[in-house]
Amino acid sequence: MFQSLVLVNIALIFLIKVYCKLTTGICRSSRHLVGKVAIVTGGNKGIGFETAKNFAERGARVILACRSEELGTVARDEIIAATGNTDVHYQHLDLSSLASVRAFAAGVIKTEKRLDILVNNAGVYEMPNEKTKDGLLLAAQTNHFGPFLLTCLLLPLLKTSAPSRIINVSSMAHRRGTVDLDNLNAEKETSETFSYSKVYANTKIYNILMTVELAERLKGTGVTANSLHPGVVSTDILLKIKSGWTRALMPYISKFFKTQWEGAQTSIYLAVSPEVEGVSGKYFADCHEANVTRLAEDRDIARKLWEVSEKMVGLK
Repeated sequence: MFQSLVLVNIALIFLIKVYCKLTTGICRSSRHLVGKVAIVTGGNKGIGFETAKNFAERGARVILACRSEELGTVARDEIIAATGNTDVHYQHLDLSSLASVRAFAAGVIKTEKRLDILVNNAGVYEMPNEKTKDGLLLAAQTNHFGPFLLTCLLLPLLKTSAPSRIINVSSMAHRRGTVDLDNLNAEKETSETFSYSKVYANTKIYNILMTVELAERLKGTGVTANSLHPGVVSTDILLKIKSGWTRALMPYISKFFKTQWEGAQTSIYLAVSPEVEGVSGKYFADCHEANVTRLAEDRDIARKLWEVSEKMVGLK
């Protein structure tokens, strides 16, 4: 009896693993990117690294926009060695500093003649209830306000390079997200009510709403913007969770996670596939369009969030 139960469980685990693999979307486009310029934030590790590596394999000039010089230069060298493309570069970008975002954007505009692909990939999860030097919640600034400012500052270059594409990495966690325009920095939260997962879910819905409004503002420019859920991927964000029951089960459930290469596929798909040429303001998962919550497609909320975000990052 015991042996039969063990065999059934093994078979079940095997079938789940097979199902996960069969439903994983893979970018099949062979389009080259020779002559194109791509920026990948957080391109030094995880799905950002795999995304940048793929762009390099396709012949693009790739800029790894990362906070750590050490990790960024190591990733750059690894990508060059793996692809043979020497036009891969590390540039410092700390999304938790608006000054760093402005300096990075100014450098890109000064040195680059074009920008064809911007992948807002970098993100954080378990961050304390702390404010940055800019007075913004650390996780909110890294996941939303920093990428928002970066995108806005690079829009002129993206427009002159059209057709160009903006890809915002969000998450299915947005389904648990809410939008309180008076609480974007967790102003109303106390030490008892503050939650890492709640902040993360909120910032992920901000990513989608930013994409919705951006698509409206970019109509007729040749620049598209789409967001995505990469899947549950074996990256540092999940593997280094320090609290809750998830931590205890991580060694077991991580066996079913996507690899980092698999997790990068939808980002790559949105950046290169001819199937999504001209498609904008949509949300994707496993290389196909997916559904979002009603709140995540509310254009009025998207517009209001954009306007508040402009003020909070000093654009207005």
